[in-house]
Amino acid sequence: MREIVLDTETTGFEPSEGDRIVEIGAVELFNHMPTGRTFHEYINPQRSMPKAAFEVHGLGDDFLRDKPLFRDVAQAFLDFVGTDIMVIHNASFDMKFLNHELGAIGLPKLPNAQALDTLAMARQKFPGSPSSLDALCRRFGVDNSGREKHGALLDSEILAEVYLELIGGRQPDFVLSTENNRSKEGAEIATAWRPQPRATALPSRLTGDEAAAHAAFVEKLGEAAIWAKRQ
Repeated sequence: MREIVLDTETTGFEPSEGDRIVEIGAVELFNHMPTGRTFHEYINPQRSMPKAAFEVHGLGDDFLRDKPLFRDVAQAFLDFVGTDIMVIHNASFDMKFLNHELGAIGLPKLPNAQALDTLAMARQKFPGSPSSLDALCRRFGVDNSGREKHGALLDSEILAEVYLELIGGRQPDFVLSTENNRSKEGAEIATAWRPQPRATALPSRLTGDEAAAHAAFVEKLGEAAIWAKRQ
């Protein structure tokens, strides 16, 4: 199974108001494992980069001026994505920009059903908890120390790690595959992969009140309870 973890950076929030894509980054997964294949392009938005966007992305007018236009990279992007699922954090945002840009140059738009929204996944799995990419990195112990500025490729690589945690961690042997449906790159990486202990253990999610309630419950069971013996 092939998936594309994707992120875009833009000049603002609304393509209908003239905002444009300035960067696309994407990472290929095969059977939930990175293959090493990526797609990354900076894009000339043909408009001035607002100060607020510059402060977030660190991409200025001088840097973007000689970069290709979206129309110049669009087909290569579509070829990379294909018809495979795109894993995106807050998918509706990226999809509206991508489809606005594609529609403006007469290329087919991407079906919304092709996008898997990790923001929605996180909100469903952890209701009431912060679900930003940074918050999920903290929850899962994913290193995002290099994320001083938002960058599409870096954010895609980070999101890939977060996505694998959201679905239960890396399980390279869970999906059976054959040589006919596995890419060479995916096969090599899946073969080389070995589980490793975490450098830093994840923090306990048990609150003090929950621990006290558990201890009180075990105490009521008496000394013969196996839980009492383990304490």
